[in-house]
Amino acid sequence: MAPHENLEQWVDECAKMCRPDRIVWIDGSEEQKRALTSEALATGELIELNQEQLPGCYLHRTALNDVARTEHLTFICTRLKDDAGPNNNWMSPEQGYRKARAIFDGSMRGRVMYVIPFSMGPVGSPFSKIGVELTDSIYVVLNMLIMTRAGTEVLEQLGAAGEFTKCLHGKADLDLNRRLILHFPEDNTIWSVGSGYGGNVLLGKKCLALRIASYLGMQEGWLAEHMLVLGIERPDGRIMYLAAAFPSACGKTNLAMLRPPEAMRAKGYRVFTVGDDIAWMRIDTDRRLWAINPESGMFGVAPGTNAKTNPNAMTAISRNTIYTNVLLKPDGTVWWEDDDGDPPAKGIDWRGEPWTPDRKDDTGEPIPGANANSRYTAPLSQVPSISFRLEHHHGVPIDAILFGGRRASLAPLVFEAFNWPHGVYVGATMASERTAAQYGAQGEVRRDPMAMLPFCGYNMADYFEHWLRMGVRMVKPPRIFHVNWFRKDPEGRFLWPGYGENLRVLDWILARCKGEVEAERTPIGFVPKPEDINTEGLDLAPGDVEKLLAVPRDEWTAEMGRISEFFKKFGERLPAEMWAQHQALQRRLELMS
Repeated sequence: MAPHENLEQWVDECAKMCRPDRIVWIDGSEEQKRALTSEALATGELIELNQEQLPGCYLHRTALNDVARTEHLTFICTRLKDDAGPNNNWMSPEQGYRKARAIFDGSMRGRVMYVIPFSMGPVGSPFSKIGVELTDSIYVVLNMLIMTRAGTEVLEQLGAAGEFTKCLHGKADLDLNRRLILHFPEDNTIWSVGSGYGGNVLLGKKCLALRIASYLGMQEGWLAEHMLVLGIERPDGRIMYLAAAFPSACGKTNLAMLRPPEAMRAKGYRVFTVGDDIAWMRIDTDRRLWAINPESGMFGVAPGTNAKTNPNAMTAISRNTIYTNVLLKPDGTVWWEDDDGDPPAKGIDWRGEPWTPDRKDDTGEPIPGANANSRYTAPLSQVPSISFRLEHHHGVPIDAILFGGRRASLAPLVFEAFNWPHGVYVGATMASERTAAQYGAQGEVRRDPMAMLPFCGYNMADYFEHWLRMGVRMVKPPRIFHVNWFRKDPEGRFLWPGYGENLRVLDWILARCKGEVEAERTPIGFVPKPEDINTEGLDLAPGDVEKLLAVPRDEWTAEMGRISEFFKKFGERLPAEMWAQHQALQRRLELMS
C-alpha cells in the first residue's frame, strides 16, 4: 500500500507537539483489540464485568469533572465570526490553534499515541467520509472501534492522496480550565484536549458527523442531520423509511428501536432500525432523498432505558458493550436509575464510592448510583430490529421527515406541513419544554431547530437556506410532519400512551405519504381526522383523540411572538422565506374561527 504522505506528515507533526513515548496504528483486528482491552484492564481504565451475564462487557469511569459535553468550551473556529453564527461559540483559527497547542505541548509524555483511521458510513460508499483520530486514550480507541468502521480497510480506501478529517485528541491533565473542543470547518480539522468523556472525544460522532459534516454538506449539497432513521413494513409488505429529529428527553432512541404493539405485529407490521442518532442524506440520481447512518454503534444514555421503554436496546447492550459511569453491582453486573427491577441493596457508584439506595447528600437529596448522563456504547449489529440495509452503500430512500418536541398543550399529536418550505419553517421553529430532570426551569421552552442547535457547524441562518435549496433540487421531496407524544389534559395527565403505540401515528404518516387518507386543513398544517388514527385496543377516555388533535389558536398566537424573537437573532442573514412563512402562519391564525 502506497504511503499517504500528507497523513504521515500530519501524524509526525502532532507527535512532535504532543511527544508520546510511541505511536501505534490501529488496524481493526480482533487480536489488537484484545491486547488493548487487556492493557486497559491492567491500568484500571476499564473494569471487567461479569462475563457470564454480560459477555464482552466492561465499565469505565470518567473524571468527576468530565461527565458530559462541555458546550461552553466547544468552539467553531472560522475566519469570519458571522460564518459561525449566533448559534455557536466562536474563536478565530489563529487563537484556537495557539491556545490548544499550549495545552497539547508535551501532553503525551509517558503515553502512547494511537492512530485510528475510521470511516463514517460504509467503507467506499459515496455518502461516506474518512477521518483519522489521534488519541492517547485506549477508552477512545475501543469506543471508536464500536462506533465507526476503523482500521486497515479504511487506510486502503483512503489510498495515497485521499481527503480525510484531521482529528486530534489528548486527555492532557483533564483540567476543566484547560479543556477545549475546537472545530476548524475551513481546515476540515478537529482538536479536542483536556477531556475523556465520549461526547467530547469520540471525534467521529457529534464533532465530525454533525458539526464538520453539516458544513461539508452545505458546501457539497447534502445534509448531515441529528436524526434517527427507521423503516416500517406495513401489511402489504412494502417498507417505507422515515427520518426524525427530536431534542433530548423526547424519546428519540426509543422510537428508533420501536417494537410494534402486539395487535399491529399480528397484522404484519414490522420496524427496522437504520440509525438511532445521526443521518447523512443525499439526493441520488432519481432526485429523491436517500439516507445512511454514518455510525456503526450507539452511544446511548443509560438512565431511563429499560424493558418497557426500549426492549431492543436492552437486548443489544447485554454483550460486547462499554458502560460509562453506571453503578457496579456486587455480582459484577451494572445498574442505573429506572433500570428494570428494584435498585440493588448496595454497590459501587459511578464515582467509585460505596452506595446504598438510602444515601443522601448534605441537602437531603438522594445520591444517584449512576450519573444522569451515564452511557453505553454497543454495536448496532446487536439491535434485534437492525435493518439489513445498515451497510448498504446508497442507504435508504426517505419518504417522510419528522420533527418533534415535548409540548404539554400547544402542538397536536401530529400534523403535516403544507409543502417543503413550510416544513423547513416547522423544523426551524421546533421547541421543547424542559422536564424536571433537565437543567433549567421546568416548563421552560427551549428553541432547537431541527434538533441541531448545539451541532450545526456554521451560521444557522445559512443552514435554513441550505434546507430550502435542497427542496428545490428534489423531484419528490419527503413530506414533513411534526409530532408531539407529550400532550396533557388540564389535570396534567398524558393523553397519549406513547412508546410502541407511536407506531399508530407513524402509520397515519405513511398513509398520507401514499395518498390513502385525507386530512383537516388548519392554520398550522394538515391534522388527522380523529377516525383516521388507529386507536383499536387503546384505553383512551372519550374525547381524548379530539383533544390530542386540537389546535389552540390563543396559544399559537402567543407562540408567534416567541418565534419572532428567535428569528431576530439571525438578523438580515435569515432567509426571507422564513419570515414569509411566519407571516403566512400569522395571517392564517387571524382568520381562524
